[in-house]
Parts: sequence; structure tokens; C-alpha cells
Amino acid sequence: MQTYRELFRVPEFRPLFAAMSMQVAAGTLSGLALGTLVYTRTGSPLLSAIAMFGASFMQVVGAMTLLSAADRVPPRFALSAVAVLFCAGSLALAAPGMPIAAMLAVLLCQGLVNSVTGGVRWGLLGEILPEGGYLLGRSVMNMSVGVMQITGFALGGVLVATGVSPRLALLGSAGLHLAAALCLRLGLTRRAPRATGRPSVRQTWRSNATLWSSRPRRAVYLSLWVPNGLIVGCEALFVPYAPDAAGVLFVAGAFGMLAGDMTAGRFLPARRRAAFITPFRLLLAVPYLIFVLAPALPVAVVAVVLASAGFGAGLLLQERLLALTPESMRGHALGLHSSGMLTMQAVGATVAGLIAQHTGPGTAMTVLAAASVLVTLALTPALTRPLPATDATGSGRPPRVRTDAAEPAAAAT
Repeated sequence: MQTYRELFRVPEFRPLFAAMSMQVAAGTLSGLALGTLVYTRTGSPLLSAIAMFGASFMQVVGAMTLLSAADRVPPRFALSAVAVLFCAGSLALAAPGMPIAAMLAVLLCQGLVNSVTGGVRWGLLGEILPEGGYLLGRSVMNMSVGVMQITGFALGGVLVATGVSPRLALLGSAGLHLAAALCLRLGLTRRAPRATGRPSVRQTWRSNATLWSSRPRRAVYLSLWVPNGLIVGCEALFVPYAPDAAGVLFVAGAFGMLAGDMTAGRFLPARRRAAFITPFRLLLAVPYLIFVLAPALPVAVVAVVLASAGFGAGLLLQERLLALTPESMRGHALGLHSSGMLTMQAVGATVAGLIAQHTGPGTAMTVLAAASVLVTLALTPALTRPLPATDATGSGRPPRVRTDAAEPAAAAT
């Protein structure tokens, strides 16, 4: 599978793609609305950052307790149920007069529920696509994240700029989550879980230990989590940096991420992908160093676009992770990546907010960008070594995986 046309001919890919796109748009719309609402009520960059990314803190709890469910629950039921729960959460957040503490509690509950979703979704993607289709499919999913973030942040920015209540944006988010639930329920076929046995905390710990026991996999996970999280911390300061134009910066970031994912997933030759991991990761951070000068909005937009293209490294690193992981653990491995990435994004947002409280948003962005550069350089030697022959226990040949060489963002999300 090498073309987008072939990809969209797969019947179940279309509803999975559509539902994820709606959920990303819903998340970006509600995130900007909540960040603006909390900053308006409190004037605190820290609370604003936590409102936008704090739910990701619960990802680490889910990764340590619930992640074994990623391969042990029926995927259609799990994905549909999560969408319904997020619809209910958005409705609760839109309630007038809701205390800030109650809002944060709802966000944390959503983060815990969502901790399993990545493993379920990406494991299902590997099932529904034919051999060699995973990388292209995940690339298109990541590009959709960029497009939907542009749409969600642009719409949210317009609503904020025109004085529309952020609660209306939260109601719109609830509607999108409900539509996604219907799309998943009606468009996917019923499938049995990918693994047998009951999900449990013990099984989650056992699988996590197996995945973490490999030094090459540890380097990949750290490279996926830490630089990404630090730069998302920079993004968490867009609202205090430019309160009236934060939506413009978020759109710029989503546009850059879209360009980076398209380049990494569609245009880089398979034989050259590994060589681009470090350059992409450096690109992710270096442009943010200019924020020490508090640049005007046009310069800041250019810097954000360039930096966000570096998120394309996530595809290249996920490809390496798949090559190091047995197929029987794919859902869990990808779920661990997703949970760890979102957790580090929350950590980055919180650290950014704490630094900004004392130094200002521009300085805080620069500090986090410099830290990201240092982490990238420290991890580079482990990522330039040839892939070892390994299996789940660290010996033997690597298993065959459904990817045409070897994966958002989030994305910022």
C-alpha cells in the first residue's frame, strides 16, 4: 500500500479516520476555550496551561494500571464508549458557574479514561490495514490532526476574538464527540480483543517491564516523550504570550505539524528516514530560542511554523519502535508511547507555567527549547546505532510488523 487512494479504499479506515478527526477538532476547540476561560478568571499562566494540558497527567496513572486493556477489550465498544464519555465531560465543563477545581477534576477523569484509547485505536489501525499500510495510515491520521487543529483553533480563536462565551465552544465540542461515537459504532465491525485474558494491573506492569527492559526501546520512548513534551510546554504559553492572538499561533503550529508529518510519512525514502530523526528533533526546538527576544507576532508565527514541522520525527521514531517490538504487544507498546507522550506534554506545560510565573512567557519558552535541544543531542548516539536483532525478551530476530519500513501530535494533542 503506497497511495492515499488505496488507503481510503479500506472500508473501516474511513470511519476510524472521520471519528478521530472529529475528536481532535473537539479537543482543540475545548482546549482553547478552557485555557481562555481559566486565564480570564484567574490571570494565572500556570492554571491556564494546566486547563489545556493537565488531563494528560492522568495518562501516567492509566499507563501503570489500565494499559493492558488496550489489547483485551473489543475495539469498537471501547472507542465508542470513550467518545460518549468525553461528550458528557464537555457538557459538564460548559455548566455555568462551575468552579475551577471542579473543571480540573473533570479533566483529570477524562485523562484517565483516555489513557487506553491510543493503544486501542492504533492497534485497530494495524488490524484493518493490509500488510505495509500502517505507516501510511498513521501518517494520514497525523496529518488529519494538523488539519483539525487548524480548524479547531481557528474557530476557537474567532469565537474568543468576537466575544462569544467559551461555554458555547464547549457545547460544540460535546456535539463533535457525540458524532464521533455514532461514526465509530455504525462504521466499524465488531471485533474480538487482540489478546486473551482479563486486563489487570499486574498484566499492565508485566508488559510495561518487558517493553522497558530493552535499551534501544528505552531510547526511542525517551526521544518520543521528552523533546515533544518540552515543546508542547512552549505551546501552552501561547495564551499568556499573545492573549488576543493565541489562536493564530496555535494555527501556525498545526500547519507546521501538518507539513512535517506529510514530509516524513509520504516523501522521505525509507532508506533515509533514520538519518532525519535528529534533524527533525532539533528543528522542533531551535526556532523557539528566538522567543528570548519577545518577537512580534509575524516573527513568532514563522518560528512556530518551522518548529512544529519537527513533530514529523514522531513518525520516524514510531517506525523504529515497531521494528523493535513483537506484533503481539503492538497495541500495548503504542499505547505506552501515547500515554507517555501526553504525560510529558502535561509535565512540559506545567513546568512552562511555573517558569513563566517568575520570568515571563518568552523566557520560559526559550528555557524549555534549550532543554529540548540538550535532550535530543544526548539521545542521538543511541538512535544512530543499527537496529539489533531482538524480540520481546531481547534475543532472536525482530518480528515482522505491518509497516513499510518502520510512525499526533499532537500533536500537541
